[in-house]
Amino acid sequence: MKAAVYCRLSEEDRNKSRAGEDSGSIQNQKAMLLQYAKEQGWDVYDIYSDDDYTGTDRNRPEFCRLLQDAQLGRFHIVLCKTLSRFTRELELVEKYIHGLFPLWGIRFISIVDNADTADKGNKKARQINGLINEWYLEDMSENIRSVLKNRRENGYHTGAFALYGYRKDPDRKGHLIIDPEAAAIVREVFSLFSKGYGKTAIARILNSRGIPNPTEYKHLQGLRYRQPEGRTSSLWSYSAISHMLTNEIYIGNMVQGKYGSISYKTKKNRPRPKSEWIVVPGTHEPIIDRELWDQVQALILQKTKPFQSGTVGLFAGKARCAGCGRIMRSTSSRGRRYLQCPTRHLSDTACSGAFISVNRLEQLVREELSRLTDLYLNLAEVRQQTDLSKPLLQEQTALLSSLSSCEKQTAEYDRGLGQLYMDRARGILPERDFAQLQQDFFSRREQLELSAKVWRRRLQELEKKIPASESVQQDLLRQYTHPEQLDREIVTVMIDYISVGRRIPGTRTVPVEIHWNF
Repeated sequence: MKAAVYCRLSEEDRNKSRAGEDSGSIQNQKAMLLQYAKEQGWDVYDIYSDDDYTGTDRNRPEFCRLLQDAQLGRFHIVLCKTLSRFTRELELVEKYIHGLFPLWGIRFISIVDNADTADKGNKKARQINGLINEWYLEDMSENIRSVLKNRRENGYHTGAFALYGYRKDPDRKGHLIIDPEAAAIVREVFSLFSKGYGKTAIARILNSRGIPNPTEYKHLQGLRYRQPEGRTSSLWSYSAISHMLTNEIYIGNMVQGKYGSISYKTKKNRPRPKSEWIVVPGTHEPIIDRELWDQVQALILQKTKPFQSGTVGLFAGKARCAGCGRIMRSTSSRGRRYLQCPTRHLSDTACSGAFISVNRLEQLVREELSRLTDLYLNLAEVRQQTDLSKPLLQEQTALLSSLSSCEKQTAEYDRGLGQLYMDRARGILPERDFAQLQQDFFSRREQLELSAKVWRRRLQELEKKIPASESVQQDLLRQYTHPEQLDREIVTVMIDYISVGRRIPGTRTVPVEIHWNF
């Protein structure tokens, strides 16, 4: 019998004599588990050790490697000190220890709390331990939140990283000190804005000088800062300048609690209303003096255009830059509205940037909509030859056929897997051959399940796009036949998105692709 030893430590490692060396607690766990395996006469396949990881982290590197090797059948036993070392989540206890491990032929043992899946009588005890660990996590989360809230209310900085322009005080925990290099850029941004420069113009000035944006600056300082999902640009942007100009931390006030976690089981956060932010005045040295701050805030207020509740731009969220795929931003000049790529003026090396007037885009959409309605409603013979739904219906038929075949193959693999277990139980199939065949079956079935998932999602999309009958299409098109002017309702109902390219040099032609909802 081969055993896999798993160890984990979540608290900060204070017993390491050198960086990269396992802590004393991890060493003790290893010694205990290795001794137990020796007493039972088991060979140790490998030792999996996660130091400084919590029991709720599902991406622990050694934990993930352990699960992969378990699925491959490389050992027969998973050996831990306690159930909580493996995981503190009841969901994972049920998924792996009571679900997949028996399927993979893996026995789980935690020696301190006497959990052993070979003993069916203590399953309830394992579940109770899992529930207790779950309660522990919830209580610990509430305690941490309470401590953090108290520290924030007392003006201590609790974030992992200091705001651009500051750095953490190495001699005073929770206190910020000025970073001279970054603070100079902050002062320049406020100064430029006070002199009449716009936010996009300021971003372009910084980008033209090759000044790293706040994220890139953190990386250059050796900080392991990760950008929010979906943001990968290293350039200064309009939003980065806008956020900087309104952040009270730059005048010495500590502002925290802007975001709150959704649940103790996830690291995702959501924004909180401004009334719930925690603001403590005068906690650190300001970078911007009060006079300049007030001047900038007055200019921001002056430039803010009144917003009429309920009004939304005609193509808001629908027009995308063909170059970078970003949603185009609305601008105005001399009373006319335009759509442009948000990176158009940030840097010479940024996306070339799409640009088109709203009136021109509206005209193109109306012309194409009129052409389609004429073709579909008035020219019966042409309509029969160019059925708008025909390609979608053909794709739907092909997907249904592929999905049916996939489901049949999956059922065959399930039956084959059941036969494998029977052959192993009868002694017909050697353990090594069983493990290899089992892995092949799991791998092929997983590929089939992934394909089926993709096809089902595509079928759901097609069901939304394919009208229930031809009359539905006719009614939809008749409703918006030859509109003299587009409105938001027509755009929302008829258009999925519009791809806008860069104007062709030497012409007035802007490439536009309209992706319809039907």
